[in-house]
Amino acid sequence: MTRYLTPTDYGIVATFNVLLAVMVVFVGLSMRGAINVNYFKLKKEELREYIGNVFFILFTSFILVFIIVYILKPYFSFFTKFPENWISFIVIIALCQSIYSVNIGLWQVEQKSLPYGLFQISRTILNVSLSVIFVVLLCWGWQGRLLGTIITSLVFGLISIFVIYKREYIKFSFNKKYIKDALFFGIPLIPHALGWWIITGIDRIFINSMVGIAATGIYTVGYQVGMIIGLLAGSFNLAWSPFLFEKLKENNYSTKLKIVKFTYLYDICIIFAALALSFIAPYFLKFFVSENFYFAYKYVFWIALGHAFNGMYNMVVNYIFYVKKTYILAWVTFSSAGINIVLNYFFIKANGAIGAAQATTITFFIKFILVWILSSKVYKMPWGINLLPKNIQ
Repeated sequence: MTRYLTPTDYGIVATFNVLLAVMVVFVGLSMRGAINVNYFKLKKEELREYIGNVFFILFTSFILVFIIVYILKPYFSFFTKFPENWISFIVIIALCQSIYSVNIGLWQVEQKSLPYGLFQISRTILNVSLSVIFVVLLCWGWQGRLLGTIITSLVFGLISIFVIYKREYIKFSFNKKYIKDALFFGIPLIPHALGWWIITGIDRIFINSMVGIAATGIYTVGYQVGMIIGLLAGSFNLAWSPFLFEKLKENNYSTKLKIVKFTYLYDICIIFAALALSFIAPYFLKFFVSENFYFAYKYVFWIALGHAFNGMYNMVVNYIFYVKKTYILAWVTFSSAGINIVLNYFFIKANGAIGAAQATTITFFIKFILVWILSSKVYKMPWGINLLPKNIQ
């Protein structure tokens, strides 16, 4: 895409993705997480009814958010520098992505990596193929890139509904208890999810306003390369969290000890991976992107390190999810988001666009430390173990 889009075009695409992420917060309401947690606690017939009520919530939240966004879209466009006539599409795509998330979430908790992987890869292939056709062959610029994303989301949102229905995972029967349970799980996570959006997306809004959309485009390329660490960490956590929840049910000290030792090993590996990626980034980008985006490599170190800290956060936040004390995350993440806003303003003002990357790294580290401390209080794990073998102590 960098060979056919200008930095300004790329900045518009980046802004679209940032706005989509915040719409998903209010449309999706973390319903995938509610289903994943209850998968192990409800019988199949109960789970079907629970998921049906989750869909009631999703469509209701979609309608409410769409109305609000449609009324306020001139203001959204003014503050984000994003074209007004494309904003309504973002809410529709947020619904499609929320439905898609429910579908792959079920495969996740079932630990069925093959259909999960095939579905994800198929979606990526369609998205990339359409984008190449629209941007490279038809020369539609940033509009072509967004159109590829929109069509892909619609197609896989509809396919997801069909797959969930065919697998007999949905039953539409209004149940006040299930509605209340799902909202009790999801609503406290809105500040958490909104805070996450601020941490990972507000930087581009700041760069748009304080530096320029072209700078946002270059920054986004560097961010995407650094996000390789986030991809590795996120993918691992998708497989790890169901395994962890299953093991925690045993309430066995020996098992907990093994989990803690593995967590520390994981932390070392993810930091090493971030450093290795930042080392090879200049050589990678030299051959992978057009020369207009080459200097994106200077952002990779900070972004990769930040997402390594976030991978470490993933390893400790699962304990809070397990005990359903998600309100804790609302406070932590929202506080971290506030810190991130302040850091972004002053760091960008002092250092330019790279200040946004530095703010991201510092914020992720603070968030990881806070959640580690809090998770150790709500669910006891032997974090203070001596890792050395007894014959060496």
